Amino acid sequence: MEQLAEDFWNFRGSFKIAKIIDVGTQMSLVRRANGRFLLLDSYEVTDDDRRDLLRLTDGGKAIAAILNVHPFHTLHCRAMHEIAPGARLIGTRRHREHTPGLPWEDGAIEDAATQAEFADDLDFSVPAGVDLVTADDSVHAGSVLVRHRKSGIVHVDDTLNVLSAPGPLGKVLPQSSLKFHPMLSKALQKRAGAADDFARWARGIADDWAGTPVVCAAHSAIRHLPETSWNEEVLDALSDVDDMLGKHRAEYG
Repeated sequence: MEQLAEDFWNFRGSFKIAKIIDVGTQMSLVRRANGRFLLLDSYEVTDDDRRDLLRLTDGGKAIAAILNVHPFHTLHCRAMHEIAPGARLIGTRRHREHTPGLPWEDGAIEDAATQAEFADDLDFSVPAGVDLVTADDSVHAGSVLVRHRKSGIVHVDDTLNVLSAPGPLGKVLPQSSLKFHPMLSKALQKRAGAADDFARWARGIADDWAGTPVVCAAHSAIRHLPETSWNEEVLDALSDVDDMLGKHRAEYG
């Protein structure tokens, strides 16, 4: 567990592909203005992380809700519900469909009405022009981005990535700047205007969330940003996918 601001903590976890390559995963904890807590995503914390989480949250009883914001991050939802069984359990529609045995609330986190319940503490953004869930289960470019309003910290799964060397190498080799997910092209909706909608969304979030000091990115890293870097790095990431967006426009209009 790492405390990144007075009311914001991030947990980094392990997630291995083919039981060999550890690409990591994450969960964040936010203390609301009313003193209660929100979890962003689910990860089965152990050892010191588990003890720290329970200590901060009165054994889990002070966690008001668990907000699962990436439709394909479902592996640890049950474990976190068991740590905080009294917390509201909120996810995307795919969470309800793929883990039906859990007490999911009806409202989905991608819906504005659900997001509005947490608007005193959190800002949300869903990429435009992108399918949150595609027919191809390997495409994870869509997610609900979350910004803690008090600290300005952004929690994002997959939509924006930070490329970082694994293990000890990550402490000595430089991170990349922010990058859009490499499968973005497969997540774009197959219709005219989708590429423009995505570009407009990216430029909007670059401006609206300007001044973001830290990005907690799944799966790889926490990125600390100078004051103006959020805007610059999001726009640079958009520039990096300009050719891909152009091909989409050529095919779909």
